[in-house]
Amino acid sequence: MNTLSYKTQSANKDTVDRKWFVVDAEGQTLGRMCTKIATVLKGKHKPSYTPHVDTGDNVIVINADKIRLTGSKMEQKVYLSYSMYPGGQKSITAKELMVKKPYAVVERAVKGMLPKNKLGRAMFKKLYVYAGAEHPHAAQKPENL
Repeated sequence: MNTLSYKTQSANKDTVDRKWFVVDAEGQTLGRMCTKIATVLKGKHKPSYTPHVDTGDNVIVINADKIRLTGSKMEQKVYLSYSMYPGGQKSITAKELMVKKPYAVVERAVKGMLPKNKLGRAMFKKLYVYAGAEHPHAAQKPENL
């Protein structure tokens, strides 16, 4: 019998080491890029991934205003919001949202791919989206994703 014992290491908030990644959204397809971002925010790209612990890294997205939607989604994709009052449902197309808040398209796509609980909300706070090419996180020395 082998005397070596192997134990599965379970990560906790003290043992998690977070990195910073930067993603250039220029010319990338929205859904394909956001699935990669959601994977990194969850921490599933790490061998130390633990489902009940936020093991993910921080992600900075630049050039969110130059994202690409395939087909006719720019005119046909509709984002809905509801104020909980009668007649309080508002709708806005992707094209209109890109003019008003270009970062919101990426944020909504990633948020929909994260868990709908406290852990998912904590993961979402590690996402930073900017419409232009500049970001204020140079001190964190982010790597390209």
